[in-house]
Amino acid sequence: MNNSRYRQQLMLLSILLFISFFVSLSLGRYSNNPIDVLNVFLSKVGFSRTGDSVMESIIFYVRMPRIVVSILVGAMLSLSGAVYQGVFKNPLISPDLLGVSSGASVGAALAIMLGASLAQRQLMAFIGGLFAVYLSTSIPKLFKNRNNMMLVLSGIIVSGFLCSILAIMKFIAEEQTELASIVFWQMGSMAKVLGREIIAISPVFVVCTIILLLLSWRINILSFGDLEAKSLGININQIRGIVIICASLLTASAVSVSGTIGWVGLVIPHLGRILVGTDHTKLIPTTVVMGALFMLVIDTLARTISNVEIPLSILTGFVGAPLFAYLLYRQRTLAE
Repeated sequence: MNNSRYRQQLMLLSILLFISFFVSLSLGRYSNNPIDVLNVFLSKVGFSRTGDSVMESIIFYVRMPRIVVSILVGAMLSLSGAVYQGVFKNPLISPDLLGVSSGASVGAALAIMLGASLAQRQLMAFIGGLFAVYLSTSIPKLFKNRNNMMLVLSGIIVSGFLCSILAIMKFIAEEQTELASIVFWQMGSMAKVLGREIIAISPVFVVCTIILLLLSWRINILSFGDLEAKSLGININQIRGIVIICASLLTASAVSVSGTIGWVGLVIPHLGRILVGTDHTKLIPTTVVMGALFMLVIDTLARTISNVEIPLSILTGFVGAPLFAYLLYRQRTLAE
């Protein structure tokens, strides 16, 4: 793809994201009128005096933090999925490859059973996710076998073990309170998101995204294979280690805030490759914007299409599974 067309597509996606942001701010139980939102912003900058104080509080203290976090979570999961798939040369790999989601679920479940606050629950989920990654990356060192397949198998081992621990915790949890909270958290939700979540995950997003963008051309080389990368003087273990750390931090940060959300990090990178190809210098920015847009739309639907908050994984499954099936069919058709 030429650079001009790439820039046009990225600009179009960014405009769609901005429009979706404004529309999402306008949707909710209190008011669905975009004019009310516009008046609030105009009154903030002194161009209007017709802003509603109640609407202003709802926008800036309820809707906007949730919308911004949904954008960040979608971007983080999509970006981590894209770089994982590039580094491991496997388009079927998802961001929880190394057991991040399982570890985060165990950490969050433990916090719920201990009666911890929401902030403590998020911290425990983050620590649990990183602990799972540590275990997954330690097993290959223990067996002195650091190839890609061994790392993937280690992630499967750790995920299975942590899922068993989580099952035990569910079994002994109090049914009406603790068990219900654990299950709801596992299904993904941003219903209780506040402004502090933005402060908590934004630095991780910014730093890891910059690092991955700087390494994007090296990820391109790694995706060709280890022999090609070595012949071009690339330190495979170092680059792969940095990418895995950044992707794991992104995933753990996102999951700690929103709970486990499936399909985003698997499907969105596929869509990105259809649009811009496999060049990660273009794929990474495209995936970030597409993931943010997708998650924003899903979260807006989750809080508006029903009187009851719908868990995010239900909607991502309904949208992601058929979409992924279509992408696989499309690729098979093109190959023929």
